[in-house]
Amino acid sequence: MRNRLALITAEPTVADLAAIDAEWPLIAAELDLLDAEITLLYAEDHGGPSRLDWRRLRRAEARVTRAATETTVTRTDPRRAA
Repeated sequence: MRNRLALITAEPTVADLAAIDAEWPLIAAELDLLDAEITLLYAEDHGGPSRLDWRRLRRAEARVTRAATETTVTRTDPRRAA
């Protein structure tokens, strides 16, 4: 039981924090996409999404694609991990 509590209350390691930091651009892009999708859902109750809402969604999707690509390249290419 004591060992299980140690795992639950343990602080993140330096490696854990570095992994989060490396993936943060992707996390932020996904949050922006989620926000754009929520805006579209709410717009349905107010006359439908505007052209700006759709544009925001497309840009958020593109940001996620770019961030995912960059995260994958950084993760697989050790020269870019600096």
